[in-house]
Amino acid sequence: MRGLIAGLSSPHPLGLWLPGLYADDGFTQRLVSAFDEVLAPIFATLDCLPAYLDPQLAPEDFLDWLADWVGLPMDESWTIEQRRELVSTAVELHSWRGTRRGIAEHIRLVIGGEVEITESGAASWSARPQTPLPGSDTPALHVRVRVPDPAAVDHRKLDALVAGVKPAHLPHTVEVVPASS
Repeated sequence: MRGLIAGLSSPHPLGLWLPGLYADDGFTQRLVSAFDEVLAPIFATLDCLPAYLDPQLAPEDFLDWLADWVGLPMDESWTIEQRRELVSTAVELHSWRGTRRGIAEHIRLVIGGEVEITESGAASWSARPQTPLPGSDTPALHVRVRVPDPAAVDHRKLDALVAGVKPAHLPHTVEVVPASS
């Protein structure tokens, strides 16, 4: 958390801005130096604000706040690198939310591995009327994730992740299998 930093000097000491009458007054200078000590971290934060807003540079506790800003739920089990990458790509992930690409990319960023998605929907066109519709009448989504060690994947968290990024009306199943060598 941001707070007092011992020994941090203020770039704008208040004592220098006081009228000349107080320049030699030790009590007044000590009093305003206490304000300088409190204000120095604020100035340092404001001077570094672009770094706070960059997910690759932001402090860890501020990164979680940035994730809230972009509507991205965080999981404490994710590494800091995963969290930084997810926040960095959150806007793009939201633009693909609910699509095959969006679901696969989200899973790749969090779990890793190779993601295969099978869904019931489809689209096509035909120059002839009464052409059979593609896809299936029963909505379904099947996600298969190929990872080196399937036992290392928390299936409940993966299922919750898929539930959070897929279309709400679409029932889904999740399968984790060993990666083919």
